Amino acid sequence: MANDYFHALRDVALVINSSLDPRDVLKKITKQTAATMSCKASTIRLLDSTGHFLLPSAEYGLSASYMRKGPVEIKNSGLDGEVLSGKTIHLKDATADGRFQYRESAKAEGLVSVLSSPLMVNGKAIGLIRVYSDVERDFSDDEVIFMEAVAAISALAIENSRLHDALRNNYELLSKHAYSVYED
Repeated sequence: MANDYFHALRDVALVINSSLDPRDVLKKITKQTAATMSCKASTIRLLDSTGHFLLPSAEYGLSASYMRKGPVEIKNSGLDGEVLSGKTIHLKDATADGRFQYRESAKAEGLVSVLSSPLMVNGKAIGLIRVYSDVERDFSDDEVIFMEAVAAISALAIENSRLHDALRNNYELLSKHAYSVYED
């Protein structure tokens, strides 16, 4: 079984290296993670600039109505606060756990067990990745380790993408400035 997770982790790494479009990469990561873990769905949510909300950045296997259920506000979600502190958290039944912000929406969507891992960069959370099972289940140690590894390389890919965008923007600004200097 562990060998399957090595192969799946390799596949996730290949997905990350397959595109410079972060949305495409994150969407593929959610799909690969859900499939590997035999889960119904997966999401990646990133913190907004205020650090108060988790914004949907990629999803696989969830309905549009579930994704529009409302804002994921850190102060209203004990689960997300725990995950963003650096912990991988398993909820055996999210529909009955008070830490899960949208229990009724999860029930309507057919979601039961949830496993969430933080996306950490330099010891600071930038978001989280989550898988949803449509049956009550315990996640194995191998699954938890796999999820944490996917979270780590996903966080690295997100940070690299952000740095790439910043460098590109700086280059464009410098190029425009240099060109305008030569025109004067």
